[in-house]
Amino acid sequence: MAEEITQEQESENLFGNERKSIALTPENSKFTRSKGGLISLELTNNNDDNGESEKEFFERIVIFRCFPITNPDEFLSVREPDSKKMGRGKEIGMVRYMKDFPEDQRKLFLEELDRRYFSPEITKINSVKEKFGYTYWEVVTNAGSMTFILSNPFSNIRSLEDGRVFIHDIDGNSFQIKEPSKLDSNSFKKIEIYV
Repeated sequence: MAEEITQEQESENLFGNERKSIALTPENSKFTRSKGGLISLELTNNNDDNGESEKEFFERIVIFRCFPITNPDEFLSVREPDSKKMGRGKEIGMVRYMKDFPEDQRKLFLEELDRRYFSPEITKINSVKEKFGYTYWEVVTNAGSMTFILSNPFSNIRSLEDGRVFIHDIDGNSFQIKEPSKLDSNSFKKIEIYV
C-alpha cells in the first residue's frame, strides 16, 4: 500500500530548496566589489539551535528596488543573479534602509542601481508630434539628445506628489523631469497638458 503524503510534506518537497529571505543589516552582511567589478556579499547567519554563526559567501549579487519611484533608497531586494542552470535568482534578503550601511557599501549599491534604473532627466523638450496615434518626442537630457515614442501620453506620463514627472516610452525606457516648472516656457507648454 502506497504511503500517503501529507499536505505539509508536499509543501516541504516543493519549497525545500527555497531560500528564506532575511533582513540584511550592517551587522550580518558585508558588500564588497568583486574581482570582476561586480558586487559580492559575505553573509553571517546565526544558528539559533547552538548559538554559533556560519558565514555564507556570494561571489555575485544583484540589487533591485521594490519601490523605484517612491522609495528609491529603501526596501532593496538583494538576489542571486539569474542563470541558465539555476533559473531565476533567489532573493537572499532585504536591505530596509540604504543609509544604515557604511558609505563605501552605499556607493556600491548606487552604482548597481544607477545601471539598472537608468532614467535620464529631461532638461528641454524640442518637439512633440502626434502621428498615427503615437506621440514622437525629441528631448535634451542630462545624457544627451534623445528621441522616444509614447503610445498614450495620458497613461504613460505620471506626476508624483513631490512634483517629479516620470515618462515611460513604448520600449520600456523611463525619463524624468525633476521640476517641470523650471523648464523653459516652450518646453513647459509641451508637457503642461499631461501634468
